[in-house]
Amino acid sequence: MSQAKSYRYLVVDVFTTEPFAGNPLAVFPDASELDGITMQKIARELNLAETAFVLPATRKDCAARVRIFTPAKEMAFAGHPTVGTAFVLLQEETVSRGSSAFILEEEIGPIPLRIEGGQRPLIWLRMPPIREGRCYDSSLCARVLDLEPQDLLPMKPQLLSAGNPTLVVAAKDKAVVDRAWLDLAGLKTLKGAESESFCVFLFTPTPDGAYSRMFAPEYGIPEDPASGSCMGPLAVLMMRHGLIPNAAGTRFVSEQGTGRRSLLHVEVQGKEAADGIYVGGYVTPIVEAVMKIGSH
Repeated sequence: MSQAKSYRYLVVDVFTTEPFAGNPLAVFPDASELDGITMQKIARELNLAETAFVLPATRKDCAARVRIFTPAKEMAFAGHPTVGTAFVLLQEETVSRGSSAFILEEEIGPIPLRIEGGQRPLIWLRMPPIREGRCYDSSLCARVLDLEPQDLLPMKPQLLSAGNPTLVVAAKDKAVVDRAWLDLAGLKTLKGAESESFCVFLFTPTPDGAYSRMFAPEYGIPEDPASGSCMGPLAVLMMRHGLIPNAAGTRFVSEQGTGRRSLLHVEVQGKEAADGIYVGGYVTPIVEAVMKIGSH
């Protein structure tokens, strides 16, 4: 009978300074003995939006390699796991706590991070390049979100991706965002013959930036409390439609999550999205635990 192996992990709340808010993430700081199948089983067992596994980097310019899993599938890139894992690596001193910048290796490629120091670091990641997809019918999007066509702003919902395909839909006000819902049946109606999985990000402009929600039923996530990978697509469309200034160094905040309030900081470094979009946030540690796998 084989002996059970112990694997230490931490749970942190990402994009918040308050416990039990933001988006929870499990991080296994030493996953070198785990294979992909086991990682997926662990993610399904913990049933958080995502679980991150830290491995030795295969690139010399990267501090570590990270694999990210939802309860249903592996992700090439995701925002809150990247920010949360960076925080854990700093806390564990895998990366020096005094570091102002380092790179994580993910399935999509290298992800640069920078740290705004202080008692509680603000961790920023640079978004991967944005890939543009097709536009969708506004009336259909409203219907599957259980809304009326007049609840949406007069701009075409569009599929964009910064490693995680996202259909961005603009609503007239916060009340519309709050009453929306999207289930798997609605998403299938929306997709039609589209084979690629995607999430649906609904937002409305605010004086500070945006108020938003994200639905990802195909990923095993009915609603995501904070979606860092959606911030690139959001920034692109808000700039394009004059909802934020097209000025170098523009910063805004996206408030997201019904029941678990998240604050995602966004910075556009130049006057064009291609100049660089960063998403940043604070992280709050919650749990330190051990998972035993194998015969007991």
